[in-house]
Amino acid sequence: MSTFQAPKGTYDLTPPDSAKFLAVREAISAPLRDSGYGYIETPGFENVELFARGVGESTDIVTKEMYTLTTKGGSQLALRPEGTASVLRAALQANLHKAGNLPVKLWYSGSYYRYERPQKGRYRHFSQVGAEAIGTEDPVLDAELIILADQAYRSLGLRRFRILLNSLGDKECRPVYREALQTFLRDLDLDEETRRRIEINPLRVLDDKRADVQKQLTDAPKLRDYLCDACKAYHEEVRALLTAAGVAFEDDEKLVRGLDYYTRTTFEFVHDGLGSQSAVGGGGRYDGLSEMIGGPELPSVGWALGVDRTVLALEAEGVELDLPATTSVYAVPLGEEARRVLFGVVTELRRAGVAADFAFGGRGLKGAMKSANRSGARYTLVAGERDLAEGVVQLKDMESGEQSAVPLAEAAAELAKRLG
Repeated sequence: MSTFQAPKGTYDLTPPDSAKFLAVREAISAPLRDSGYGYIETPGFENVELFARGVGESTDIVTKEMYTLTTKGGSQLALRPEGTASVLRAALQANLHKAGNLPVKLWYSGSYYRYERPQKGRYRHFSQVGAEAIGTEDPVLDAELIILADQAYRSLGLRRFRILLNSLGDKECRPVYREALQTFLRDLDLDEETRRRIEINPLRVLDDKRADVQKQLTDAPKLRDYLCDACKAYHEEVRALLTAAGVAFEDDEKLVRGLDYYTRTTFEFVHDGLGSQSAVGGGGRYDGLSEMIGGPELPSVGWALGVDRTVLALEAEGVELDLPATTSVYAVPLGEEARRVLFGVVTELRRAGVAADFAFGGRGLKGAMKSANRSGARYTLVAGERDLAEGVVQLKDMESGEQSAVPLAEAAAELAKRLG
């Protein structure tokens, strides 16, 4: 046992489980890559003010959950708690919006950090794949992103997830609703912290998970009753596009998400097999975020899907991913000359795109064959002095147990042929 362990609330990805995470990342990003989204990668830490402005100074993320640090030069930095603000900052810094081809469509994958109470499905270090479409106000974009996420989940075999959908209005109609909601909330029996939230961002009170709070919210004003005609029409178009694409969704008038920057379309992917941490991903439109962080007006939309929670959702449904074999051929040399010769064959196989491994350390035949079996290899190559003298190697099919001698010069080609 090592003296050190992973910090509380974090986890290590180790084989063979790490293969699931790689497969999930690949499945989520595949529809994006096929739809014009380019890959972007940002630093693991940013200026604290980027998140204070973008995510919202009153949010739990900024007030309670960010990991912050002070550099030797006195700068205040934070480990990124989410991806959108960082991606938008990077796009603005690189002037991607000035290239003349809007929207700027980007996808990303990485680790994020929040200081939260650790529990199953909620970690202090977590992994997400995200997508952002920057610079265009178009309900087709909102629908596209929701459809691509739905496509990604279905490609993994997930079926028991639900899409919750709502509209948060815009800068024209939301202030009117905000005032009406504040008036209603001020008369409720709420704790002091929640009362402070009423004055800063009352919509977030609607997202309070406590039963005693939700009970009091039964008669709260409904945002849908305050949407302006433009927001109503926009939302109806998103709904119509999803329906036409055969993507099922549920209207959820209490869905507000936890970040200040969302406007109009907001959505969440939930899985009922995960208990209290049912959200596996979500996102929405954030038309004012660019201006919040000092950029020009760039209406945008995006989402982030949790890799960790998607893996948990797969396990909850009993979905077994069809993972590629890590090793297709395992070479077992018997003797020094065979070590040199078979290592050359392994190198040739790898160059041909065949997953091949080698019995390192000079183990005997019995131990090496146990390793070959544990590797999951379909074929094992065995060679000793007598085989080399005859110019052959022994090729064993690990499924059928059949073994045959093949010419050494043809071994790599024969294996490549058999493996297709």
